[in-house]
Amino acid sequence: MSTTRVTHDAVMAALQEVHDPELHRSIVALGMVGEVTISETRVTVSIKLTVAGCPLKAEIQRRVSDALSGLDGVETAHVTLDTMTDEERRQLRSGIGGGPERPSPFTADSPTKVIAIASGKGGVGKSSITANLAIALAQRGHTVGLLDADVYGYSIPRMMGVHRPAVMVDDLMIPVEAHGVRLMSIGFLTEEDSPVIWRGPMLHKALTSFITEVYWDAPDYLLVDLPPGTGDVSLTIAQLLPSAAMVIVTTPQITAQRVARRAASMARRVNLPVIGVIENMSWFIAPDTGARYEVFSGGGGASLASELAVPLLGQIPLESSVAHAGDAGLPVVAAAPESPAARALELTAQQIIASVAGLAGVAG
Repeated sequence: MSTTRVTHDAVMAALQEVHDPELHRSIVALGMVGEVTISETRVTVSIKLTVAGCPLKAEIQRRVSDALSGLDGVETAHVTLDTMTDEERRQLRSGIGGGPERPSPFTADSPTKVIAIASGKGGVGKSSITANLAIALAQRGHTVGLLDADVYGYSIPRMMGVHRPAVMVDDLMIPVEAHGVRLMSIGFLTEEDSPVIWRGPMLHKALTSFITEVYWDAPDYLLVDLPPGTGDVSLTIAQLLPSAAMVIVTTPQITAQRVARRAASMARRVNLPVIGVIENMSWFIAPDTGARYEVFSGGGGASLASELAVPLLGQIPLESSVAHAGDAGLPVVAAAPESPAARALELTAQQIIASVAGLAGVAG
């Protein structure tokens, strides 16, 4: 039996190292630590959750218990859960939000590199590319946010395996985190199969809220999954994210390339620089023979990149594992990192880092 006597200061020092899994701040700094009771070798700590139904309360409880169990002299650690009062929640909100919100936290002097992923048409795998690139960047040690701006055809929650709503702290939405990426989507605020039937002004208001009323916490990269085409969403993104750069996703088909050209033209009209092109479904490798087949021949990606005078950032092979992994909520970069598609996506993420290296903020 240990003869070391546990002190209140030692307990608080241990809890200082415990971070909230969504806010990424110390639970002590956030004011989440309530009453601490020490009785010989038993320590009881009350943790104040931001909301009663906090979806990560079990994880918070585990982190606190592990921190206390590691202290000399502690044989029993008991963690109870409580809920913050309205005033405590307002104080926490003020602390993490920094007072009145700016029109957009991603201004020209923001350290975050904002990358909008666009395509001229649907069906080219833009959302899958975006989800995988976000994970690839996170795996390289960067903090990454992913905004699903495809309000009518949102798919990021399913692709990232998220089935719970976002948490509200007073008037601030907390991104849902999955695979090391902070996510926000209209899918976290609606039933999965419910259609979003909005006119343009409602769309603009929702996207504004997703940028200005979400605790993004200045990630290194913010990827924005744009809807196909050149409509209201792209204009809103250009207005709210003035420092954004754009990547165009196409397939090898010349028809798809010509449609994707319109997205590039739109980007330039609203002063969003196009930094590169990604060609998806570039070829198929037969698993039994290893033979390579260019199913969608045409060289559309290279042609578009040449026309725009930007680099071809990557060519992603056509693999069934990409679709299967996305449907299972575990994108292929995480599910099958050794697959050809995953390796191509990881190389593409490296090329994106190099392409935005001249923007203010994060070093690659």
